[in-house]
Amino acid sequence: MTQHGTIATEHMDGPAAVEAEDAFKLIYAEAFAEPPYNETEDDVAAFRRFPVQARNRTFRAALARTEDGEPIGMAYGHRLGPDTVWWDELIEPVPDDMRREDGHRTFGLMELAVRGPWRGQGVARRLHTTLLDAVGAERVLLNVHPASKAASAAYRAWGYRKIGEARPRGEGAELHDVMLLDLR
Repeated sequence: MTQHGTIATEHMDGPAAVEAEDAFKLIYAEAFAEPPYNETEDDVAAFRRFPVQARNRTFRAALARTEDGEPIGMAYGHRLGPDTVWWDELIEPVPDDMRREDGHRTFGLMELAVRGPWRGQGVARRLHTTLLDAVGAERVLLNVHPASKAASAAYRAWGYRKIGEARPRGEGAELHDVMLLDLR
């Protein structure tokens, strides 16, 4: 566990993250209820995918808590396998060399969120660092809603670059920016 002031960040594998599922769900529900996401209780119910995602052997997570144990931020994802659909969701195709996956090359950052009262204090950056310290990949791929200006700006400041746009989870989904961070 890494301690920063009164906020601690902890790296977790899949089984540990499942043990803390309620904390992840609380953060997810609160953070993504806000614009531009506007997720409803039904959307949050889809968080039931979390334990399934956490069973992936390459799943990694980071959880931030206050000194008294209150969950305030989370990040998680897993390495992308050769059969990943992430690249197929791009509106404009990218070169074959960019989309090549082998199960080790790219870490897919699925979620990174901090509850409102703790934003602007470096918690997201600490979560990102804690998570990536343990992924063992060459690069990180993520989707971010373009109307989420603070998130997009943070990712750019951390070295990500936009490589395209996608509709995650299908045609009915809103357009998201796809960003890539080279870790080499």
